[in-house]
Amino acid sequence: MTPGTAHHGPAAVVEALLSGVGASRVLTDRNSRGSYARDQGPLTEPAEPAVVVLAENVDEVQHVMRCAHRLGVPVVARGRGTSLSGGAHAVPGCIILSLERMNRIIEVRPQDEVAVVEPGVINADLNLAAAPHGLMYAPDPASHAISTLGGNVATNAGGLRCAKYGVTRDSVLALDVVLADGTLIHTGHVTFKGVAGYDLTALFIGSEGTLGIVVGITVRLKYLPVETRTLAAFFPDLPAAAAVVQEVLRAAGATVEAEEGAEAGMLLDLRRNARGDGVDDDFRVGEDVAVPRSQLVHYAAELERIARDHGVRLRLVAHAGDGNLHPTFWVPRDEGVAGMSRLHAALDESVKVALGLGGTITGEHGVGQYKLKWLPWEQSPDVIDLQRRIKEAFDPRGILNPGKAIS
Repeated sequence: MTPGTAHHGPAAVVEALLSGVGASRVLTDRNSRGSYARDQGPLTEPAEPAVVVLAENVDEVQHVMRCAHRLGVPVVARGRGTSLSGGAHAVPGCIILSLERMNRIIEVRPQDEVAVVEPGVINADLNLAAAPHGLMYAPDPASHAISTLGGNVATNAGGLRCAKYGVTRDSVLALDVVLADGTLIHTGHVTFKGVAGYDLTALFIGSEGTLGIVVGITVRLKYLPVETRTLAAFFPDLPAAAAVVQEVLRAAGATVEAEEGAEAGMLLDLRRNARGDGVDDDFRVGEDVAVPRSQLVHYAAELERIARDHGVRLRLVAHAGDGNLHPTFWVPRDEGVAGMSRLHAALDESVKVALGLGGTITGEHGVGQYKLKWLPWEQSPDVIDLQRRIKEAFDPRGILNPGKAIS
C-alpha cells in the first residue's frame, strides 16, 4: 500500500473544504501552516501542509475526511502537538486537522463512574471536572496540563500513575470515530464489561491517527485516593535506585522521607519536567523504552556503560514501577556534529540492548515518525505486514497520517 497522493492542487482542496467549514477556520497563510506543521518530536526536514482546518464538531470532521478521501489528500490529525515521536508532523501537501477546539466535557456520570468527552479536552481539565464528585481520570502523562485526551488515546499514553491504574487503554470504554471516507462509527460500551465482537476500541487506541479520527471518548473514572503521600528516596548510585523497584523500599540502603504540601508538589513537577527540555534538542536525544521489571537494574547499569563507551552524558528518569524508562543522552553544545553522531550511536545501542532484554522501543510515546527505523528491530516482517493490511482495510487510499506508526 502506498500513501494517498493528492490528485488536485491546493486551491481545489481548499475550495472543497470551504463548502463545509467556515472560512475563518480554514487557514492557508504561511505562518499558520508553519505553526501547525510539527509536534514536539525530533524533526530533520519540516514538511509543509497545504491547509490547516480548525474543526469544531463531528460534522466538520466528517466533511474534511470526505473531501480528503475524494481528492486523495493526506490528513494528519492533531490536538495540542505534545507528541514526542513525530506522530503529528505534517506530510507534504496534507490537511492538518486540528481537534483542539472540540474541547467539551459532554457529561460526567458519577453513579456510572464514566465521563464522555471530545478529543480536544485537556487531561487535567477532565480531572478538575471529576474531582467534585470524588472521582478522577487515572492516566496522567507528564504533559497532563497541556495534552489532550484525543492525543492520549492516539498514543495510548501512560503517566505517573500507570503502575497502579494502567495506561489509557485501561480507562477507555468507548469511542466515536470518523473513518477515512467520512463514515462515523461508535465502538465499545459504557459498561465496565463487554466482549461482543472484536475489540475495535482497543485497536484504535495507540493507532496514532492511522485508522480513523477519534471524535468522542467515553472513559472510566476512578475514586480519588483518601490520602496522598510523596516519598523521596536517595541512593548512592543509579543501579541501587533501580534495585529498589524489586525490593519495594525494603532495606535497600536508602534514606526515605515523606514529603507533603509544596515540597511534594515540587518533587512531582521535577519528575514531570526532568527530561532536559531546557537543553537544545540538537545536543540531546532520548527515548521511552520499556523492559521487564526484572531487568530494570541490569538495563540501568547498561545505560551507564553505553554513555561511557560513547563519551556522552546520561540523564535517566523512569516509571520504575512498570519498567518504562526515559534515558536521555546529551553532550555540551560545543560538541557539534561529532557529538550528535555519538549521541545517535548511543541511542541506537540503548534501544538494541532494551530489545535484547525482552523490552520494547516505546512504552508510551508511540512510534510516530521518529521510531520507524527501529520497528523492524522489534517486530517480524509478518507482523508488520499484518498491521499494514489492517490499515488498508480501514484506510484503502492511505490518507490517514501516512508515514507514521507502521509505514
